[in-house]
Amino acid sequence: MTTDDISGMGPLVARLSRGGQRLRHADRTHPWVLDTAVVVLVFLMFCLPDLIHGGADDGDGPRRFRLAFTHLPVAGMLALQVGLVLPLLWRRRKPAVAFGVIAAVFVLQWSLGAALRADVALFVALYSLALHGRLRQLPWACAATAGAMGLVAVRASSAVSVGDALFFLLSTATAALALGLMVRIRRAQLAGLRERAARLEIERDQRSRLATATERTRVAREMHDIVGHNLSVIITLADAGAYATDIAPARGKEALQLIGDTGRQALGELRRVLGVLREAADGPPDRPELSPQPGIADIEALCAKVRAAGLEVLYRTSGDVDALDSGVQLTVYRIVQEALTNTLKHADPGARVHLAILVEDSRLTIRVLDTGPATSSGPPNEEGHGLVGMRERAALYGGTVSAGPAGGGGWSVEALLDLTPGSGGDR
Repeated sequence: MTTDDISGMGPLVARLSRGGQRLRHADRTHPWVLDTAVVVLVFLMFCLPDLIHGGADDGDGPRRFRLAFTHLPVAGMLALQVGLVLPLLWRRRKPAVAFGVIAAVFVLQWSLGAALRADVALFVALYSLALHGRLRQLPWACAATAGAMGLVAVRASSAVSVGDALFFLLSTATAALALGLMVRIRRAQLAGLRERAARLEIERDQRSRLATATERTRVAREMHDIVGHNLSVIITLADAGAYATDIAPARGKEALQLIGDTGRQALGELRRVLGVLREAADGPPDRPELSPQPGIADIEALCAKVRAAGLEVLYRTSGDVDALDSGVQLTVYRIVQEALTNTLKHADPGARVHLAILVEDSRLTIRVLDTGPATSSGPPNEEGHGLVGMRERAALYGGTVSAGPAGGGGWSVEALLDLTPGSGGDR
C-alpha cells in the first residue's frame, strides 16, 4: 500500500468514525431500535426461508440428511421461531433470561427432531451474555450450550458423525463466546482510557488552579511587603516633615526628598512585580523594568530609611550571611522589612530597634526587638496580614516566626529558618 493510498483512507476513516459515534449516540437514546433491528434481521435471514420452503428438512441437502429430521407444520414452526428469536429483544438488558429462554426452546425443538435455521439465535444469545451479562453466569451458560450441542449431534448422527457434528457446533459456540468476551474487554479498556483521560484533565485543571492560587499568594505577599513598608515610611516622613517645616525648614526639605526617593523605589518595585503579570493584548508584551531581588546586603539601606523616619536602629550580623542563596536572602529581607514596618506603625517616635541576623551551622535566626512602648495595638490575639506573611515565608524553609510583647513594654519578633539542603518547600 502506497503513501497516497494511506493518506486517501484518512477521510474515509474519519467518516466511518463519525458514523459510528452517531450510531452509538442514537443507540443510547433509543436502545429498542437496535434490538428490534436485530430481531427483524434474524427473522428475514433465517426464519423467512424456512417458512417459505417448509423447513430446513426440505432443503437441497443430501436425502439422508433431509430424512433425519421431523417435518413441522407452519404453525408449529412459527411458534418455535418466535420462541427462538423474540427473546433477542432483551438480550442486552437481561442477557441471562434471554439466553435461558432461547436455550429452552432450542432443546424443545431438537427434542422434537426439528431443524430450523433460527437456531442461530442461540449463538447470538451466547454472544450477548458474554458481552453484557455477569461473568459468573458464563459457566452454566457454557454447560447448557454444550449439552444442547450434544443433543443436536445425537439427533444428526444418522447424517453426520457425532464427533464431526460436535466439533463444528462447539467451535461455532466457542467463536460466539470468544467474540463476546473480546468486545467486552475492548470496551472495558476504552472505558478505562476515557476515565483516565478525564481524571488527568481534572488533575491538570487542579494543578493549574493551585499554581494560580500560589502565584496570587506570592504576588499578594510581595505587594503587601512593598506597599506596607514604603507607605509606613512615607507617612512617618510626611508627619515629621510637616512638624519640622516651621521649626527647621532644612529638615522638612530633607523629609520631602526622602519621601520622593521612597516613593520612586516603591514604584519601581511595583512595576517589577506587576510587569511579570501584565499581558499585552496586541503585539509583544512590554518588558518590565528588572532589578535584582533585595537581599541581606540591602538591609543596611533599609535601616537607613527607617532611621530617617525617626527610629534608632542598631543592626548587626553574625556568621557568613553573604554565602546564603538568593531565596534565603530575599526571605530574610522581607521578614526584617515587615518587622521594621510594624515598629514604625506602633512604636513611639525615637524608639530604639535592635536587629540581629545570626547564622549558626544550618540555622538562621532573625531577632527584631524594639524598646517601645507601643502607641497602638490591635485586638488581643488578632494577627494581621504582616505576621501571617512572615510565617508563610519562614515556612518555605521549614522555619517558624514568633512575636509578642518584650520586657520594658516593647515588642519582639524572632524568626528561625532551617538552612539544611532540601528542607525548604517549593519556591
